[in-house]
Amino acid sequence: MKYYRIHEEEIAWATGKPRGVFVAVWKLLEKGLFTEDEKATYYDNKRHFEEILPVPPFYESGNTEKAITWYKSSPEGNDISGRMTFYFAMAKKYGLDLFKTSTTEVPGDVIYEDEFQIAVVNSKHEGNGFVVEPFTS
Repeated sequence: MKYYRIHEEEIAWATGKPRGVFVAVWKLLEKGLFTEDEKATYYDNKRHFEEILPVPPFYESGNTEKAITWYKSSPEGNDISGRMTFYFAMAKKYGLDLFKTSTTEVPGDVIYEDEFQIAVVNSKHEGNGFVVEPFTS
């Protein structure tokens, strides 16, 4: 199976790995960059994804494991990333460069899995078998 992450370059303090697109775009909102309409659309999208994409249980405890999630290159995983057009549009509008890292290796020690994604600790993000490229939607 192939796995991939869509992320920014900046490293998250909580995980020591590049921030995924959901958090990266939330940071844009937190900086006060969004218009009122964009804020409303952001929260609509957030609710939508919380309804269809399972939230791994380690987030309930603040992710003390420092896990990160990778989408599965599967019909389910690809469908989710295909629905993220608002996030990609906001990243583009506000100058946030996104990258896609993909691999055919399991990118760490799996602590959670569902039909869309895996969550790993001791995550690798580069090296043999990892391809990092600029992401354009």
